[in-house]
Amino acid sequence: MPTRSRTAPHSLNEVKNYMVNKILGYLLILIGLAIIFTTLFGSYKVFTGGLPLPEIFKVAEKNGSPSGNQKQDLQAQMEQTIREQIGNILPVDSLTKLLNLISFSILAGILIFGGGQVAGIGIKLISTRANF
Repeated sequence: MPTRSRTAPHSLNEVKNYMVNKILGYLLILIGLAIIFTTLFGSYKVFTGGLPLPEIFKVAEKNGSPSGNQKQDLQAQMEQTIREQIGNILPVDSLTKLLNLISFSILAGILIFGGGQVAGIGIKLISTRANF
């Protein structure tokens, strides 16, 4: 039974598979890095005010209609007074801005993690040794 020596010619399929893995690995690294850097650049632009923050959460304006009942009027006045006092302490849109920033940061983190995983697969493809 003949054994393959180290100087024996390699099969064409082995060489093709090796080269395809290398090319695909480098391509995946570039795609992963592109995802990471575009996410970081977009986050930088949003946090410095260059781009508007995506509005995932919105505040719905509540327009109460006045009623003739004295008890409901008193309750509506109390709600209005409490709203005004809380508005003096905490602006109305600050909570929604905070929620929008948190959700945007989570999305950016997911994209950066995904880009890292794609680049990691590319590194694994490049680092595989030739079996010939």
